[in-house]
Amino acid sequence: MADRVHAFTDDALADHDAVGLAAAIRSGEVSPEELARAAIVRAERVEPALHAIQHECFDPPRYARKRSGVWYGVPTLMKDNADVAGMPTCHGSVAFRPRIAARDDAYTRQFLSTGVTLIGKTRMPEFGLSPTTEFQTGEPTVNPWNPDYSVGGSSGGGAALVAAGVVPVAHGNDGGGSLRIPAACAGLVALKPSRARHLDNAQARQLPIRLVSEGVLTRTVRDTAAYTAAAERYWRNPRLAPVGLVEGPNDRRLRTGLLLGSGTGDEPDAESRMAVERAAKSLEQAGHRVEAMGVPFARRYADDFLLYWALLAHMALLTGKITHGRSFDRAALDDLTKGLARYHRERFVGSPAALYRLRRAKRIYDRVFTRYDIVLSPVTTHTVPPLGYLSPTVPADELIDRLRRYAGYTPMNNVTGSPAISVPMGLGANGLPIGVMCSAAYGDERTLLEIGYLLEADNPFPRITASK
Repeated sequence: MADRVHAFTDDALADHDAVGLAAAIRSGEVSPEELARAAIVRAERVEPALHAIQHECFDPPRYARKRSGVWYGVPTLMKDNADVAGMPTCHGSVAFRPRIAARDDAYTRQFLSTGVTLIGKTRMPEFGLSPTTEFQTGEPTVNPWNPDYSVGGSSGGGAALVAAGVVPVAHGNDGGGSLRIPAACAGLVALKPSRARHLDNAQARQLPIRLVSEGVLTRTVRDTAAYTAAAERYWRNPRLAPVGLVEGPNDRRLRTGLLLGSGTGDEPDAESRMAVERAAKSLEQAGHRVEAMGVPFARRYADDFLLYWALLAHMALLTGKITHGRSFDRAALDDLTKGLARYHRERFVGSPAALYRLRRAKRIYDRVFTRYDIVLSPVTTHTVPPLGYLSPTVPADELIDRLRRYAGYTPMNNVTGSPAISVPMGLGANGLPIGVMCSAAYGDERTLLEIGYLLEADNPFPRITASK
């Protein structure tokens, strides 16, 4: 087994989470400058192995202008599809010369309102289309638990850096599992919020169906809960009930649906199934009712999502010069983007009907939550794949089928706009983390965070520094 890659050491960051570091700053124990220096030293130590950083702003970091944020002085990084003033936005692609953003986008401002110190931007696969952070050319972003394996995608750069201890928290976003899948691969926590829970960046607002939710990758549930509350203090959607600060489990007994089959018709592998069953046992021991349920959606919805996913790649290809400037060269796109665009071009007449059905899927989803409070499922159909299995260098038709099957659980939350959380549930036989996912009714992030605390307490999350 390859050696784990991590930067944890006895410096100002130690192994604290963001909540702990913010408390240390408020008490005067450490300063934002000390934490930034420690994070930069850690990044420089492990980046040659991880390949997780797209753009550095080490000299100087971008410090918060105000001390009022709950995470004032905590170092972090943004994902490379968010505009940050003075930094390039590359979208994981080499097909154009990136522009330097003139201003922070809307969600960027919401994220930075927490008071964090920004030290760079993280790598992602081209246009966020893949659940692994691998590239046509150039080094992949690797999993710090074992650098021979994928760290997931598309928020893979952030996941690698948080798991390896460079920073306690990193920005990510999720358009089909892009927060939850890397969290599962790297042993982290990720909450995909309800649609419209936060401000959207410009790119997300242009989608025919607004799939993308913004959020963070963390090592603890309390960090995810603290961020949710802090973002809400900056801006809250008045049409959604507030989440507030969730600080632990709730005594309320929940009705839980245990979902093992995926939307593609694929069943989870044995280790993924056992992880979900272990989580179900924790819920039952806490007094929650758990019962098996069938897949609520017909398989055609997975086909519809694939066609919509391909439509987005086709749009990226057709509108590249408008979106990214005259330097855009479609020939330089990776084979996955071109393969998905071709897939849509060959089936485009079905797009209007697919979009119509996807928009109506929320009705089916809402009916599920008249019976259940949460649904417990795997995050992916199989454990973390080795590098190369989902690479854009795999022939496109074969790769699209592999990606579709692997990400069989996560996309429906994006289609319906519903919230879901991924939390670690131990390590597999290969020494890599396995995650489980809980989904809830639209607007009910609070219940998911409460369940996250319960599972974290009953099944302490694996730490990359533990013995092999």
